[in-house]
Amino acid sequence: MPDTTVLYDLSDFFKLMGDSTRIQLLWALEENEMCAGDLTELLGMTKSAVSHQLKILRSAKLVKAQKRGKNVFYSLSDHHVKTVLEMALEHVRE
Repeated sequence: MPDTTVLYDLSDFFKLMGDSTRIQLLWALEENEMCAGDLTELLGMTKSAVSHQLKILRSAKLVKAQKRGKNVFYSLSDHHVKTVLEMALEHVRE
């Protein structure tokens, strides 16, 4: 059995993943890195809503950001995030 602190962290992770807007952002970033403007267009959301959710995802270390010139490009933090998304989708589709 994992330590209680780890289990709380795991619970927090699933709370973050339980938001449909954040899931959409993560799926959008699964294949390609994108800037907030591109995500806004793709998802039909306001830039402030996208930025707010990206901030939450960055704080949780699910998304990383890289500044290039005036733009900030976002991508999934690592392959674990992609794996969790793919496994969850596979489970839901069964």
